Parts: sequence; structure tokens; C-alpha cells
Amino acid sequence: MRVPLPGWTGTLAMKAAAFITVMCCALAALLGILVHVSVTDQTVGQARTLALSRLKDATNAFENGDTLLPGAGVDPPGLPEPLRRLAARGQRGTMVGRHHGRPTMWAAGPADHGRTLAVEVDYSQQARTIAGLDGAILWSSLLAIGATLLVGAFAVTRVTRRLHATARVARRITAGDLDARVDDPLTRDRSRPQDEVAAVAAALDSMASSLQSKLLAEQRFTADVAHELRTPLTGLHAAAELLPPGRPTELVRDRVAALRTLTEDLLEISRLDTGRERLDLDAEHLSTVAERVVRAAGGGAGDGTRVEVVRDVYVETDRRRLERVLGNLVANALRHGRAPVVLTVDGPVVSVRDHGDGYPEYLLAHGPQRFRTEGGATGHGLGLTIALGQAEVLGARLDFANAPDGGAVATLTLPQRPPVGGTPEDAGPR
Repeated sequence: MRVPLPGWTGTLAMKAAAFITVMCCALAALLGILVHVSVTDQTVGQARTLALSRLKDATNAFENGDTLLPGAGVDPPGLPEPLRRLAARGQRGTMVGRHHGRPTMWAAGPADHGRTLAVEVDYSQQARTIAGLDGAILWSSLLAIGATLLVGAFAVTRVTRRLHATARVARRITAGDLDARVDDPLTRDRSRPQDEVAAVAAALDSMASSLQSKLLAEQRFTADVAHELRTPLTGLHAAAELLPPGRPTELVRDRVAALRTLTEDLLEISRLDTGRERLDLDAEHLSTVAERVVRAAGGGAGDGTRVEVVRDVYVETDRRRLERVLGNLVANALRHGRAPVVLTVDGPVVSVRDHGDGYPEYLLAHGPQRFRTEGGATGHGLGLTIALGQAEVLGARLDFANAPDGGAVATLTLPQRPPVGGTPEDAGPR
């Protein structure tokens, strides 16, 4: 089983810090061990040479019957047992031990009658030297690791800061801000060496510019086509009104009306795509707006369309846009759902629910899409697209879901304050 880790452990800065720390610790440990072993071998070697030299002098004095020097003796009580056994086999050796509470270098060799001649050399100074060296290695390693971490964190932070800036711009582009650019400092100066972050930033800026150009071209094309269609459609509508009554005339008028509605919808979407729509703020009870929308849609208690007020509020918003959003939601529910269609006002939240088959999966996953319908539904998918666009202009949030017991539910959450684009002076009297 994988242990769940906090999100911050996956950041590049933490990974780089962990890598630098591990490598510094490994390098410090390796160098410390090498220095410790080298100095210890040298120090022990010097002490061993001195002890063996004194053992040789003591052996000569013992064989000549002279008095032994201080620190030399036969079978001394503190002699380590391994050296005593080594001397019993007729060999000489040295060993570091402790005698009278202090480090001692012993050298021992065979004497007569199976006895052991031994010499002790004070090893305290050498032991302190090695301990001091180990402490210096430890502290210098910690200081080196700390300094390396600071320098590495500074270098990595500069890179991650640029990466975070690139990610923020990418999210802004995803949200629809096609004017956002990374504009990385390295990309502005081509004479400087370009790193991978600069390459990613330049690629993102190039992609955003290309995407913006294509979308603007499509928006201009849509707006131009819709605008050019208005003049012939006006003439066609006038000509249709002059036709004699009859079934063919009704069909022509119906198709002309549908074509005019489609053209107006395309023009409205084009205006919304530009992102330059401004609010005309006014104030009114939300329940009043909902009831007016139901009446305008031709619904009422007779066909199961009704307004339920849980908690009414006085909202300051653009009434025309709000009515457009709610009207499109009600029209979509009446056209594609089944009665009853219920508008519920609960504070600044308005929900529109029908009891049909619910929204298709693609709409719940990706939102409304223009000119896409499924399941044999009629229409062009523009009504919900316009509702979503107008809700964004209002600063509101429009969510689509399916009720557990069946039916589609669209929930409009109005902001508590007017969004940017309108001022309190725009509001009417309260």
C-alpha cells in the first residue's frame, strides 16, 4: 500500500531540496570517513612506532639485567588479554586500550619463563586529536550542507517561480483570458542562453497568440455572417407577411422566424465572445423577475410551470440579462423536458427544474456546446450557451445537474455584490 503524502512533498522545490540534502550528506559522510581513517591511521601508526621502539629498549634492558624504564614492566596488571596471549606465542604486538581511566597504547612481547614484557604509552593526546577532528568534520559538514541548501534553494526557487508564473498564465488562458502571456525575461533577450523554462514559456505564448488569432477570426466570421443575414431576413420576413393565409404560408413564416431567432442568437454570442459587455444595473425582487420570465415564456399553472419562493431577496443586477438567462433556462426545460417546470427562488439562488430525462452526459461534463445536441433533441444548443455567457457577465455561477429522482436542474447563483462593469449609480431607486 502506498502511504499518502502531503501535496507539498510533490513540488519541484521539495524534490530538489531532498536531492541536494541526500547528496550533500552522502558526500560529507564519504569525505569525513576518508579524512577520519587517514588521520587515525597516521596517528595510531606514530603511537605504535613509539610503543614498539620503547618495547625494544625495554627488551634490551631486561636481557641485560638493567632497570626497566617507567611505563615498562613484566606481566603488568592492565595489559589487555589479547596481547598477553600473543606474547605467549612468542610474538610482538600493539593495541590501544584504557589504563587507569585514560587511553593507552600497549606494546608487548615475550619474556623468559612464559612471561610477558609490556610497555604502555599515553595515548590521550592522540585520542583528543582524533575526537577534535571528528567534531570539526561533523560541524563543517553541517555548515557545508546548510550553505549548499541555501544556495540550491535560491537557484531552484528562481526556476520554480518562473514555472509557477507559466502555470498561472496557462490557467488564465484556460479560463478564457487569451490576452495573458508569460513574457519570460529570457525570451525577451535572445542573446542570453535559453533554458527549458524559457522554451516552455515561449511555446505557451506562441500557442496563446495562435489560438487567440483563430478564435478572433471565427468570432469575426460569425458576427459578419449573422450581421449580413439580418438584411435579407428582414426582407424575407416582410415578404412572408404578404403571402395569402394557408398552411404553406404558416410553414414559411415559421422557418423565417426560426432563422431570425438563430441569427439574433449568433449575434448575441458574438457580442458575448468579445468580453466587452457592460451591465445596466437595476434593483428588483428576484421573485418578481422569475414570475415575469414564466409569463413571457407562455407558461403557467395550466401547463405545470410555476414559481416557488423559499426566501425572496432584493437584488441589484442587470434585469434584462437576468431575464435572458432565466428565460433560456425555462424555454429549454419546456422544450426538452417534461412538466412540471419549477422555478425556485431561495435567496440569491434560482433553480429551474423539469421532470424529463435530464441533461446529456457531455453537457454535465463539459458544459453547453454550440450546435451540439444528442438523443434526437432539436435545436442548436445556443440557448444554454447564451445563458452561460450572460451569467458570466452578471458575475453569477450557472451549474447544470440531474436530479436524483429524474429531471434536469439548472442552478443560477447571483453574486452578493454587483460585478465589475456596473456601478451603484446605475441602480434604480430602492
